[in-house]
This record gives sequence, structure tokens and C-alpha cells, in this order.
Amino acid sequence: MSSGHVLDTPADNLTEQVEGDRKRQELPAVPDMDPSEDTGFTVKIQAPATEPTDFQVSPLAMVQEIKQVLMDREETCRRTCFSLQLNGVTLDNFTHLRSIPDLQEGSILRVVEEPYTVREVRIHLRHIRELLKSLDLTDGYNGVEGSSPSFLSCVTEECLEGDGLKQMSCSPPDHILPGSKDHLLVPLLPHTNFGKSSESLKVLTMSSWNPPPGNRKMHGDLLYLNVVTTEDRHFSITASTRGFYVNQSTTYSFNPKPATPSVLSHALLDLLGHISPVFKKNFSALLKRRGSTHPFERIATPFQLFSWTAPALDHTMDCLRAEDVSSFSLGYEEHVPALARDWNEELQTTRELPRKTVTDRLMRDRAVFKANSDFVSTATRGAMAVVDGNVMPINPSEEPRQQMFIWSNIFFSLGFDVRDKYRDLGGEAAAHAAPVLDLNGVRAYWAVDQEGLFLIGTVVIDYRGYRVTAQTILPGILERDQEQSVVYGSIDFGKTVVSDDRYLELLDKPSKKLRVQRHLVLNKDDTAVELCSSVEHKGIVGNDGRRYILDLLFTFPPDLNFLPVEGEDLNPVRQQLGFPKLHPHRLVCLRQELIDAFVEQRYQIFMETVSKSTEHDKAIGTSAIKSDPITTPQLPSTTVTLQDQDAEHHSLKNVPVNNIQQGSSIKRVFSSLGDTFDIHFNPNVFCAGVGFPKESTEDIQKQKQQLKDAAVFLISNQIPAFTKSCLGHTSMPTDGVTLTEALHQHGINIRYLGTVLENIEKIPQKERLDHVYRIALCELITRCAKHLFKTYLLAVEPSALSASVSHFLNCFLSAFADAAVIQQNDKFASRRRSRRRRSRASMDGTVTAWSILTPTDLWRAIKAEAQEYYHYSLPCGSVEEAVDKCRLQRITLLREIAIKTGIQILLREYHFDSEHKTVFTEEDILNIFPVVKHISPRSSDALYLLHCGQSRVQQGCLQEGCELISQALGLFTNVYGALHQDVCICLWLLGRIHYILGDYAEALSHQQRAVLISERVLGIEHPNTIQEYKHLGLYCFAGGQSVTALRLLYRARYLMLLVCGEDHPEMALLDSKIGLVLHSMMACDLSLKFLENALALTSKYQGPSSLKLAQSHHLLAKVHESKGDFRAALTHEKERYGIYRKQVGEAHEKTQESSEYLKHLTHQAVILQKTMNWIYKTGSDTNIPPFNVSTQLNLVTGIVLIPLSNRDLEKLRTDAQKTSRLTRNNVQPVEDLQGLFEEHDTSQAITQQD
Repeated sequence: MSSGHVLDTPADNLTEQVEGDRKRQELPAVPDMDPSEDTGFTVKIQAPATEPTDFQVSPLAMVQEIKQVLMDREETCRRTCFSLQLNGVTLDNFTHLRSIPDLQEGSILRVVEEPYTVREVRIHLRHIRELLKSLDLTDGYNGVEGSSPSFLSCVTEECLEGDGLKQMSCSPPDHILPGSKDHLLVPLLPHTNFGKSSESLKVLTMSSWNPPPGNRKMHGDLLYLNVVTTEDRHFSITASTRGFYVNQSTTYSFNPKPATPSVLSHALLDLLGHISPVFKKNFSALLKRRGSTHPFERIATPFQLFSWTAPALDHTMDCLRAEDVSSFSLGYEEHVPALARDWNEELQTTRELPRKTVTDRLMRDRAVFKANSDFVSTATRGAMAVVDGNVMPINPSEEPRQQMFIWSNIFFSLGFDVRDKYRDLGGEAAAHAAPVLDLNGVRAYWAVDQEGLFLIGTVVIDYRGYRVTAQTILPGILERDQEQSVVYGSIDFGKTVVSDDRYLELLDKPSKKLRVQRHLVLNKDDTAVELCSSVEHKGIVGNDGRRYILDLLFTFPPDLNFLPVEGEDLNPVRQQLGFPKLHPHRLVCLRQELIDAFVEQRYQIFMETVSKSTEHDKAIGTSAIKSDPITTPQLPSTTVTLQDQDAEHHSLKNVPVNNIQQGSSIKRVFSSLGDTFDIHFNPNVFCAGVGFPKESTEDIQKQKQQLKDAAVFLISNQIPAFTKSCLGHTSMPTDGVTLTEALHQHGINIRYLGTVLENIEKIPQKERLDHVYRIALCELITRCAKHLFKTYLLAVEPSALSASVSHFLNCFLSAFADAAVIQQNDKFASRRRSRRRRSRASMDGTVTAWSILTPTDLWRAIKAEAQEYYHYSLPCGSVEEAVDKCRLQRITLLREIAIKTGIQILLREYHFDSEHKTVFTEEDILNIFPVVKHISPRSSDALYLLHCGQSRVQQGCLQEGCELISQALGLFTNVYGALHQDVCICLWLLGRIHYILGDYAEALSHQQRAVLISERVLGIEHPNTIQEYKHLGLYCFAGGQSVTALRLLYRARYLMLLVCGEDHPEMALLDSKIGLVLHSMMACDLSLKFLENALALTSKYQGPSSLKLAQSHHLLAKVHESKGDFRAALTHEKERYGIYRKQVGEAHEKTQESSEYLKHLTHQAVILQKTMNWIYKTGSDTNIPPFNVSTQLNLVTGIVLIPLSNRDLEKLRTDAQKTSRLTRNNVQPVEDLQGLFEEHDTSQAITQQD
């Protein structure tokens, strides 16, 4: 459960944290927001020729947002070109409602049709396209327009349409049953009826008569359109300033005068309905079906999600798509005939917005998030255009790898080692790693959010083997040399260093937060220069007067485990484990989470040491700590769940003495601490070419020792802590993404994957970590394959992309791969062309170099890469060995490699076992998508409210916690819109709280939205989506919808099988739930299949004496009793009794309960056996009514229900009101509300684990 709800991606790991001393205090009060600021009110909207309708609005909303909602509503969706008027005054689109003086409860806003412009006509056509395609998933599969697929309605619709149990057998498809060897792909995208809507219109395109001639412009003509209706009638339509009408033009004859009878419609849809009865009928039906879908299925996501598999799609005519492409390739900005947006100015202006009050910060967060998501979207399109060759370089005379590009006011550079910049750091490998490290630095400084310090917008895009860095253009940077621009830092790797007092002042707060030591370095003339960052950080004052900091790739200290340094003493622990190891590049840094965990551990040792010392020493230690609150250590990173922290702290207490070097004197352990507890790192310590003044020699030695200690801490503390958290199931990775998150939460870089695998292989409980081992091995193999694929793809010409990708997949996943079979190039009649093609291939051998790759070559290269990059000896040398020996799934390997490389494959069943036929053909490769890394800004106040709500829930104040989380949900929605991971977390928590309180309808409502958001934002088979499906299934069952619950749980099981296979501890919980639901539906034989599988998995992963195993035995005993099989029931219940007696003793209530149940079974066996014999003879139903399934489901899930009487509920409300009054009297200062961290996992408060 915990792994599914730690929703942070690596892009979000650095949410700003408060100082450590504040974290240790009591939770501060909730911010006292003015209730009037965000209290909704009702206005009336009156459209032309309709009655006024009520409309709920928020004072923080803009007029433009009301217009957007009206354009989405069925009754008003036909209009786009209108204004809203209050008392005859037109409202500005970008005004916030709270700023409109006369707007109040009950005000009437009138919809007034406005004259069209060319821009408005284009917007109108785009809106019509969106309406006509609103039920079509094509855009979602193509990864455009913020669209992504969702299948919740499809999974549940048959149940809703059917008549309960009669309409559906309890039996799932065979591939979902326990023990099935079939791993099918097609069920991933269920068939949906919505996509097959009746055709409303055959063709709607721009006319070739565009643009209108001058004399027609004088009549108001803006554009001409061609329409072919479903009845096969052709029309030419004029878009004018007054609206749309049919003209008399034909394909070859221009006559723009109105046709007779002339009809002018302000909305094109009205005109189309007038000229085509079929359009009118089908479009009305479309709107009705659209209205029945959830809005979350239609609205755009802030960041584009790309699907790795898609069905075969029909390519239809689309005038807007065609026009977008033509204007795009010419470098115009979408359909807006204006200059491209100044992205740097937008991003910096939003960060300069006021942040004094909660409302100010809310508006600022919203503006920052919107500007950033728009920038990421444009940068992604630009990077694809650069790689596709559609953008002219600004230095065309240079060789292709050195070229740079500017498109839409964004600067693009390729991830190659230009001019040997990284020669001493690892060459091409370092050049490839640098952009991501730079992005991590930008993310860290962005999270600190220092006023007056500016960062350039940065996005890293991997596409078709290229790594492209997209950055906003710093004002003035293109007009002068960098040497003249830099006022802080170095441009020649530390030889020449400059500093600036204003920069030192601005970097003071970030350096303390990021634990960077303020220190002196030597310039080339041997003068000391003060810095509080790496020498590589460059401070540049832009032409706009803003102070920018860039080149942040050395933000965090170096990782000495992968950075061999000559002349340095090696720690015995590191030597014993084979460190330091060589890495392909020297840009190896520790993670922020590791630094936080290291500081926390040192703080614990420090406090223990101080407490054991003399009274005098105690006094000094206490005053020292009090005197330096800023440098008090922070807790581990925000994304570590509560259970993880507990497990980690527990593991720290039990660390062997030699691991943390306590064998030496206290003086040596704290040689780097000084008089106060102050741990900061000098990022320049092991940088070649950086010198330090003589007076700093002692401090530099301390810094070196501190870095060595941190490196030892990672391998001797954090990797075992990760293993321990997996053994305790507080970390439960299910795929590569969740494994990476879990490692990062412990501060472990992915380059330690080989070390983690070796660690698992050595521990005695290896079998209980079998799932982690397989997931880590799969991750290591697919990452190695990704590294090779990147190089492989660079040598492929564009026309051979699909053939080469399919050949690579054949080599990776099947034994047979013949490039000659795959490469069926388009046949051309021209002999000249074929000769030219042949000669080109023979002249340039690299063009077809990809075709000589064989499965043996590829797997040999994967083994070599695993050894070089991860220092791990792969136990498998072919895909057959990976499947048979290491028990990996081909379908899982396919999913992982597709997600990592951006490949999109055709949805069909792939038969991997075929020995004489290629598995993949070039027709199976549908697309290559970009893999995008970017910053995700967060709403600090909403995170704070969420944290407060979770804390209140943990204290038992469920109602108050629910209210706070609801407020957080409102703020998140206001900042991000509806589709965001943080919104998903709030909905999941609210659903869980309502379920605990017995309000199943509310729980269902919240959880349904959580599932939809997770599908749309994270992916239809993301591990979090699987968790959300399981919760929804539980709530459906509690609400009496057994059939729907079963379908949801079957869906979750299918997705688990696809993502990680059946052999996983999470599957034991899922199978227990499915077994219980089936038992409640009297399907006992089927129920036993799932429960027996759950028992086997629980025994394997929890151990033979686990209390969860006892519970599993009890469930089987109950079902066997229901069937009348008392012998089996007694066997299982005896197992349960034995476990309880051994674990908790004879006197414990659970042991007594089991003993009583055994007596009951023995007593009933004799009586009921006679009844059974009679039943068998007469052929009656052999099932006995089931036990209370809901109670057992809650036990399996780990939920404690709180039965509340009316009196209890009244008391809860009174308590909540008292707390609310206290809160208002104890308001936290505004500055203390900034940057409080978030704990994602509240399952400790509302779950009961064994």
C-alpha cells in the first residue's frame, strides 16, 4: 500500500523543507485564511434565447475560466466568440471575480455574442474539432493536446448496464486466474463503445480560396471552409465577422455571395445542423454521450502523458491538425498570428509575484505552474522539431553534433561533448549526464525559492537517441561573450574565479538549506575568493537587471564511491565492498535525500554523545545547538513515508558500531562538527583544478573526511536500510519507476543497482526479497538496453526507423531476428531511385549498420554494459535465460524498455516463443515519443494544509483532518486544475476517511475521481493506478456493488500480472480480496483458487510464522467450512492456532478465539456432515451462507472501521468546533507557513498492520 501512494516522481523530490528544529516542535496551527477569500457564491448566467441558470463560482476564478466552463457545458458549448456582461458592462477576461465591484450573490451575467476575427474563427474551429472528437481516444494515443486514455468507465459500464449477477459470471477470463501462463497485452486497452460514435461530418477543411481577396475583406469575409456532410453534399462556407453562411463557390469557381436560401448563424454548429439533418441528429447524440462521461476523462492534463501501446488507428482528415503542422514548420506560434511568447520573461515575472499572504501565494503558485507547464509543452514540441530536422541551426556551418537552435524563444542544445568540454570528466558519457544533473540543481534552487535569485527554465528531452536540453534565453546572453557576462563563479573549471557580494548574499539562504559550505578558493593569481557554491555555478546579470544563476550540475557533493582519487586513504568498509569503483564519467553526486539522512544520523549520535558527557559539556552542547537554528539538521527527504522513516530510524539504532565509525574516539567522529552541530559540504573539495588557501588546509581535510563518511554511510547504512524496508513491506516496489523512487527515498542513486542486487543475494532472507530482486534485475537489464538503444538509433536514417526499432526489439526479446525479413522498404518503380539507394548504402556503411545486430551480440553488449556501468555480473546471457533462470517476463521487459525509450507499439498479442518467425515487424512500431524530464512546481500552502490534515487524522481527529484535507484539495485544484498527482492523493485520503466513518457513497465518489486522475496523469497501468483500482473495488463492495467490485479487482489483478507478474507480495493481498468477494457471491470453488494462491504467496513473503499467514489460513478455513469440507477447514485452522500460540502465547485473545473456533468446527462436523450427506443426495446447493466478508476484507486491507453512534458523531463535531476556535486564536506567522513538507502516507493512522 505504501509504495503506491508515494506519488512523488524524481522530479518532485525537493519540495522545500523547514529547518530541522522547527520540525521537531509541535505541529503549527493551520493558516487562518479569510473565509471570504475562497467562499464560493452563486451567479446567474443568461445565454441568448434561454432562461437564466444558476452557476457556482469562486472569487479566485477569472472571467476566462467561466467562459471555458460554459464552452464545455452541453447547453452552451456551441459558442466560443462571446463576452460576459454585468449590468451592461463587458468584463475583462483576465479579471479575477473578487476584483469586480458589483458582482455578488445572485448577479446576472449575460452572454453577448461578439464579432469574429480570424483568430476567433480559428479558436471556434478548434473547439468544434474538440467537440466532434471528444469521445475519440486517438489524440490520447497520439500524445497530443494534453489527452490521455482512461478506461474506468469501460471496466464498470457493463455492470451498470446489466442486471446484477445475472448479467455476469463470477469467473474471470482464463489469463487472470492464478497460475495462468498467458501474459496477454490486448486486454490492457479494453474495447470501448464510446469511440465508435456515429459519424457526424465527413470533411471540414480550409478552402483553397483562402485568404479572401481585398474586396471580400471589405464585406467582412475572414476565411472560407469546405464541408462534406454525411449525406455526401458539398458546401462552401464563409466565416465572416458576423458569423457563418453558405456561399456559392465550388471547387473550381469562386462566387462568395450567399447561397439561397441564405442563413447566417453565429455558431458554425447551428449552420451545419441546418444544412445536414444527419449532422443535427448525430451531433445531439454525441453531446448526450459526452455528457454521460466524467469531465476528468475529457479535460487536458498539464503535462502530456505518452502511451507505450496503442490499437491500430484510422488516420482521418483534420484541417486544424494539417494547418498546425504547416504553420509549425514555418516557425509560427500555433494559430496565434503574433510573436512567440517570451518564456524567460513569463517564468521570471510569475516568480516575482507577491507572496505575503496566503491568497498572494495561491495566485503566484497558480501562475508559476501554468507558465511552467506551457513552457514544458512548447519545449517538448521544439525538441522534437530540432531532432526531426525542422529547425534551422544558429550555427549551420558547424558539424551536426555541435549545432545549436532557437525556436519559439527557446534555446536548444544537443547532449554531445562539444569542443572537448567534458574530456577530463568522461567525454560523451559526461556530456550525456550533465543536462540531468543541471536540471536537478535547478530543481533544488527552485524549491528553496530565494527572492531575487533567478533560474532559467530548463527541460531535458530524450528523443530518437538524442538528448536535447531546452532552456529559456537569458536576456543579453547571445549578444556578448560569456567571459564578460559572468560576475560570480568560473568559466574555465576553477582556474579563473570571480565573486560578487550581492550573489553571496542571495546564495546565503539556499546554501544553508542545501548544506553547502561557505568557503574560499584560489584564483589563478593565488588570491582567495569567497564562494558559497561550486565553482561551476555561474552568476550572470541579465540585460533585464535580474541576477541569474546557471550551470548547476555540481550543486550536490561528489560521491567518492564512484570517484577514485589518488593519494587518499581508503576506508576499510568501502574497500571490503569493492569501492571506489570506476564509472563511465566523473559527474557523480550524492542525492539530497542521502545528505539529509546522513545529517539526521549524525545529529542522533551528537545528541547521544552530549547526553552521556559531563554537565559542563551538556551545557555547552545545548547552547551551541540553540545558537544555530538554521544549521540544525533536517529530517530525511519529504518523500520518505512515515513507515520508511520509522524503519530507517530503527535500522540506524541497530547499525553495527564499525559502520558508523564509533570504534574510534568521539573526537574523531566529530572532528568535522566544530563547536556547534553544523554539517555543511564543500562541493569543490575533490574538483580537479580548484585550489584552496593554506589557512583552509585543516578545514579541507575535515571536509574530505566528511565526504568519505557520507560515502560509507550510503553503502553500509542506506542500502541495508532499503533492504530492511522491503523485508518489512514498508517499501513495496512493483516496477522500475516505483523501485527507483524507493531507492531515491533512501538517498541511493540508480548507479548502485548492482550493489543492491548483490546485497539481496547475500542476505539469509533472500527468498522473501525475490520480488525486489526480479524487479531490480529487470530494471538493470532494460536500463543497459536503453543505453545501447540510444547509440544504436543515432546511426539509423529516418526512413528505416520502424524497421530498425523492430529489429532491436527482436534481438532483445526473441531468439530469432532477421533484419532482411523486417526491412520491407516501400517499393518504387523508378530504377534510378533504387540504384541511388543501393549506392548510398554501399558508400556509407553506417546507414544499414543496425541490420547486422544479432540477439547474441545485443545480449553480450548488455552483459558488458551491466559490468561497466553497474559493476554487476548478469546471471543471464540471453532472453531465454532471463525468462527461465531469472523468472523475468518478456511482456514486463517489453513494457519497461518501451517506457524508457519512448517506443509505442501496436496493441496485439506477441508470440515470443516462435523460433522461425520474427516477433516484431516494422508495422508494429507506431511511433517514438520523447521522454521528458522537467520541474514540477508545488503549492506550498496546500501541501501544508494536507500535512496538517494528515497529522490531525493520525491524532484521531478524523472529522477535522477530513476538513483540512478538503481545504487542501480546493487549493490544489485552484493551482493545478483537476488533473494532478497531489489532487489524487487528497481524493484517496478523503475516500479512505469517509470509508472508515461508514459513509460509503462519499468514499466511492472520491475514489472514482482518484482512479480517473491516476489513469490520466500517471498511466493506465501505473502501480498507483493499480492501488486506486483496489481501493475502489473495496468501497464498491462495501456499497453493495459486488459485481462492479469484482470487475475492478480483476482489472487490478490483470494490471499487476502485466507489470510485475503473479509472484509478488502485493498479489497476496489482492487475491485475498478477490477470494472474499467471490465467497460472498457463493462462488466457493473459484474463491478457493485465489485464497490458496494468496496463502502460498503470504507464506513465501511474510514467513512461516507471520500473523498474516495465520489470517490467510483462517480465511481458507471459513470457506472450506462453507463448502462443508471440515477436514480441510480443521487443517487450516490448526495452522492458524499454532502460529498464534507461538507468536502471542496461549492466553492471547486471538489464540483463544482460534481455539474456540476449532472446538466449534469439531463439534459441527458431526452434525453438519449428516446434513451434507442429505444435501448431496437431494442435489441441493452445497454452499452454506458466507460469513461476514466485509470484516475480513477490512482485516486483509488493514483498515480499522470506527463505528460511530449519533452521539459520538455529535461529540466529534463539538470537538472539531473547539479545535477550530483554538486554531483561529493561535495563527502561525505567514513566513512559517512557507515550504512545509508533505508526508504522503497516512496509512499508520488509519490502518492496522500485523
